[in-house]
Amino acid sequence: MKQVILNNGTEIPEIGFGTWQTTEGVQKTVNEALTSGYTHIDTADIYGNESEIGQAIESSGIDRKKLYLTTKIWNSNRSAAGVKQSVEQSLKKLKTDYLDLLLIHWPANAKQFANWKEINAETWKAMEKLTKCGTVRSIGVSNFLVPHLKALLETAEVIPAVDQIEFHPGYTQSETVDFCREEGIVIEAWSPIGSGRLLKDEELKTIASHYGVSPAILCIQFCLQSGVVVLPKSENPENIKNNLHFSRFEISEDDMKALKNLKENGFSGVNPLTVDF
Repeated sequence: MKQVILNNGTEIPEIGFGTWQTTEGVQKTVNEALTSGYTHIDTADIYGNESEIGQAIESSGIDRKKLYLTTKIWNSNRSAAGVKQSVEQSLKKLKTDYLDLLLIHWPANAKQFANWKEINAETWKAMEKLTKCGTVRSIGVSNFLVPHLKALLETAEVIPAVDQIEFHPGYTQSETVDFCREEGIVIEAWSPIGSGRLLKDEELKTIASHYGVSPAILCIQFCLQSGVVVLPKSENPENIKNNLHFSRFEISEDDMKALKNLKENGFSGVNPLTVDF
């Protein structure tokens, strides 16, 4: 598995196993992923599946040091006390004494809070403290756009290691990606297949056929070739394996451009500047 070096010198596997919207049969699904060779598991407090993931890891017998675990601070815990409580609960559920990566799940935004900058800064400061005591190896953000990142960097001692954003053909958030690259922040792609919506896109299917791969594999390779860590999610054992072990190929420059400019069919519709949850 190829590793991507983060700005603090740690490494993250370039393909991780996403568990968003996986709430039934989680232990079996994650066991399948671990058996298939995934070492990078991405979850979050709000997903409600950390306990099952912890059980899957424990039953797998895999050395914890060989795994890369990510979880996230939910919006109701955006504070110093909230971060402490959330991490303690996540560690217990995941059956581990440290996290490889901890993210702020969503930024507080101006639509909801007049003091959104202070809320994000306080949350981040609490996360920075966790890196100093070894509880968390790397910290980052999720769904942060350029205004949120600029505000956070005004007071941050630690630059975020990653920004996990929605990223897939037809929705590449180039402004945020470009800013992160300038700041040395690695992009992670959630919903790399547009939550399955892109599998039916006719243009994408045509391009995939040129390479003899499925639309899903084309989307994953598009992310990797864009220099983005990718988090495919599946509950189908065959797809779980294929999403990790497909034969690597190179998408042509013209096809990369076509995929980037694909008619937008996969977007979740959720804008971090205006979310009200």
